[in-house]
Amino acid sequence: MPNPTAAMLVIGDEILSGRTRDANMHYLAGELTRAGIDLREGRVIADDGPAIIAAVRALSAAYDEVFTSGGIGPTHDDITAENVAAAFGRPIAVREDARAILAAHYAARGQELNDARLRMARIPEGATLIENPISAAPGFTVENVHVLAGVPVIFQAMLASVLPRITGGAPLLSQSYEVRRGEGDIATPLGDLAARYPDLSIGSYPFLRDGCHGTNIVIRGTDGARVDAAMAELSGMFPA
Repeated sequence: MPNPTAAMLVIGDEILSGRTRDANMHYLAGELTRAGIDLREGRVIADDGPAIIAAVRALSAAYDEVFTSGGIGPTHDDITAENVAAAFGRPIAVREDARAILAAHYAARGQELNDARLRMARIPEGATLIENPISAAPGFTVENVHVLAGVPVIFQAMLASVLPRITGGAPLLSQSYEVRRGEGDIATPLGDLAARYPDLSIGSYPFLRDGCHGTNIVIRGTDGARVDAAMAELSGMFPA
């Protein structure tokens, strides 16, 4: 059976303005690869309600799993939670279990659970909480959409909480081979190799190093024997 598919939705004006560099998609891709889940699409959108609703609906319908990052904090521009709820036609309100998590967290630090912080306890009806061991404020899963924080260290901790719930497939294996020729010189034989191994992904990535044009060829697949066989043919075609 093919591996489950996934998409990522990065939400935040700060990403699109260049103020913040996104690290979460790169991290998610690596973790999903190890879990046997194929990340097929990534989108970055602004803090805009209709855009969030449209993107969540489209990605949820197209892929088995969807991961979002950003927009679930305490400020006025953190609008992800209510718009994910709206995408599925669900009401959203402060939930008592989420409130209790936040109350305990702030009480332990001698801080007030004020109205702004309480915004982070708003959860769509019927959603499952995602544990946040860093800053306590939970994410949530509604249908096949997993809503996580945008701060990378928190995103990573929350992802570790949610991934065990998801059934993956075979981990994607990868091997690479460097050819000291340009893509134009190797395109035809590489295309023939790809045709002989339709079950594998064969990508070529050019580089210029010390005045020499070359290509890194990466072969990916879930069957290690097939990857090994393709790599053997590749090294025979272009000896080092």
